[in-house]
Amino acid sequence: MKRIWAVWTSAVALALCAATPAWAQKTVTFAYQDMMNPWRWVQQTGEIEKETGYKIDFRQIPGGGDVVRAMASGDVQLGELGSTGVATAISQGMDIDLFWILEDIASAEALVVRDGSGVTSIAGLKGKKVGTPFVSTSHFQLLYALDKAGLKPGDVQVLNMRPPEIAAAWTRGDIDATFIWDPALSAVKKTGKVLMTSGDVCKEGACTFDGLVVEHKWAQANPAFMVALVKAIAKADADYRAHPEAWGVNSDKAKAVAKWSKGKLEDVPAAMKLYGFPDLKEQDSPKWLGGGANGAAAKALLQQANFLKAQGRLQSVLTDYSKHVTTEWVTKAMK
Repeated sequence: MKRIWAVWTSAVALALCAATPAWAQKTVTFAYQDMMNPWRWVQQTGEIEKETGYKIDFRQIPGGGDVVRAMASGDVQLGELGSTGVATAISQGMDIDLFWILEDIASAEALVVRDGSGVTSIAGLKGKKVGTPFVSTSHFQLLYALDKAGLKPGDVQVLNMRPPEIAAAWTRGDIDATFIWDPALSAVKKTGKVLMTSGDVCKEGACTFDGLVVEHKWAQANPAFMVALVKAIAKADADYRAHPEAWGVNSDKAKAVAKWSKGKLEDVPAAMKLYGFPDLKEQDSPKWLGGGANGAAAKALLQQANFLKAQGRLQSVLTDYSKHVTTEWVTKAMK
């Protein structure tokens, strides 16, 4: 009788295991930064976890360089990176794919000088201390703006500082200027003047964006998760574009953005207005991820990689970055 019972219980256990989806116990680690966007609401609701059954380990990492190192270590499978960070990671040989434009940065990053600094132009930064996170879009655009103004490397003391460190250094008076994004941007604007926005730098020939990247092999092994992720973010972006008033300062959505970004709730609506959030069709087009080597994302990565190499920040660059820019998950999400 004991033998029959053992056989029966074993059979039941095997049946239960067979009925459990293969992905049910999977965990994925996602490195995110502190930008304010609709994606934060998806993080808050747990929509993707409910849809797929995956457990997502969200880790807030303060800078692009830190995200690149975390993904290079193999501990992180997905991450938020500015276009400069994406270009850097790919140039260093990391097998990652850019699969979503999280934000068209537009005017959401800016070069701010301290009140009373006497600086009224980019050229006036000569000899000054400027804080920015290295290997970030702000870093790239700062270097580009300094170069366009005729300033050489070494003319300005550019300091590698994470966003929270910038806000603290600004309060202490340790830096004269910063090129940064929210929530630190809102803080420094209160006692500073904007010299140039990322949108202004874009008009001068250096456009940037924030994107989502994934380990190529991991994405190929987890297609259902990738499609569910893209669908969820696209839905949140569409909701914001259609009903920005629903993301007002007293809304649960704004509170989620503030919570995940660690910013101030009252700064959320104004900060989000500075970004552009491309829809699925725009993502799929040459305006962003589509178009191969002629697509905007691939061209921006090549431009930024070449510039960073000229600045001594990269040892080598690729001739074509489109191999690491994919529309696969956007296309499947549209179906």
